[in-house]
Amino acid sequence: MDFFISDAMAQSSVTGDAGLSLLFLIGMFVIMYFLLIRPQVKRQKQHKAMVDTLKKGDEVQTMGGLMGKITDLGDNFMKVEVADNVIVTVRRSAVEIVMPKGSLKEL
Repeated sequence: MDFFISDAMAQSSVTGDAGLSLLFLIGMFVIMYFLLIRPQVKRQKQHKAMVDTLKKGDEVQTMGGLMGKITDLGDNFMKVEVADNVIVTVRRSAVEIVMPKGSLKEL
């Protein structure tokens, strides 16, 4: 009747399994850092540098899709002329991209 009940085996090492799972957890964090966190921080630094270099007369596109020429700059806000005599106030951080000079004339 010995074949119906298996013999109890002592666990060889609990720390081996815990060490392996800890290594897996650290590996996953490293992968997440290089694939998600680091590129996002790099994009944020590039966007901040772009926003800091804005100047009067630049042609910009906002995250909302408005395209226009900067007419006035403040610390947090700026005025953008989107059409003749149509000026809107937007946050500086809402600028998505600085367009090449003359882009608005092509539209």
